[in-house]
Amino acid sequence: MFAATVKSYAKVNLALNVTGCAGGYHLLDSVVASVDICDTVRAKPRKDALVNVYMRGMGSEGIPPAANNAVRAAEAFVQAFGTKGADIQIDKDIPIGAGLGGSSADAAGALNALAKLYGIQGEEAEKELKRIADAVGSDTGYMLSGGFARLTGRGDAVQPLTSPCTYHMLLFFPQGGVSTAQCFARYDASPDPPRCDSARLAEALSRGDLAGVAANVYNALQRPACQLHAGIAEALAAAASFSPLACAVTGSGSAVFALFETEELCRWARSRYRGKCKTRVARTVCPQKGGRGAEPRGPHMPRNPFYLSEEELRRARGKE
Repeated sequence: MFAATVKSYAKVNLALNVTGCAGGYHLLDSVVASVDICDTVRAKPRKDALVNVYMRGMGSEGIPPAANNAVRAAEAFVQAFGTKGADIQIDKDIPIGAGLGGSSADAAGALNALAKLYGIQGEEAEKELKRIADAVGSDTGYMLSGGFARLTGRGDAVQPLTSPCTYHMLLFFPQGGVSTAQCFARYDASPDPPRCDSARLAEALSRGDLAGVAANVYNALQRPACQLHAGIAEALAAAASFSPLACAVTGSGSAVFALFETEELCRWARSRYRGKCKTRVARTVCPQKGGRGAEPRGPHMPRNPFYLSEEELRRARGKE
């Protein structure tokens, strides 16, 4: 029986500008949002100081401990707070190598689960958790709380944002991933100046201005990601064919998101897509502090009587 359970959510980069380099790291200005795809992290105490992390799902079983950010985060937690160790189980639903922050989400989830398990709380504890998270990965500190945020520096400077609305999108998952290092190297060979205004995007989010949000969707890594993975360009073309408000790569890929006005439009596009990518309908969420679940923002419309569920669509096509 696991004593502590938390959920750690995927993120989508609504905007991503590369603003420079410092200390061997690229500097970013990115606006991100949590979406309702999450990994579930469970922890139970041990009598010794060892940390064991068990991964399940999305092909994560083969990740070696030395390359697992959740292991690094959990071991750093035990050392920093002087607690006993833990057995941690992570059930993955966030695709690996998609630019959705799955590795950072797992590290943040491990920290949140251990904090819950051992009753670590308070302002100073939160500062220490953030310090550990930043040492593990650039956007891991953001993943501790998720939601809407503007990330600057290496991604470790987090400015929380708010929005009264829920934003709906259709995600496309080309097979295979993109090396983040190779993507940045390709970008460095032919850099782009910042093309979107993150401050303007943040203001549009705060107003619930969907058109304003869509107008500032941009990813500076999109071109090099497409050069490295032809499937990304194909996914972008497919997404654009459904006339979304905006579409772009998230992170360094390989996932592509298409922003629509409603969930019904997302499901309509998904039902008509005939390409090679796996797809998934998602919406933004605002996780509670410490990974204790999440709630969508904004009003929800009643079910459209003309909308068909996936089961109804399969039956209509004669597949069942």
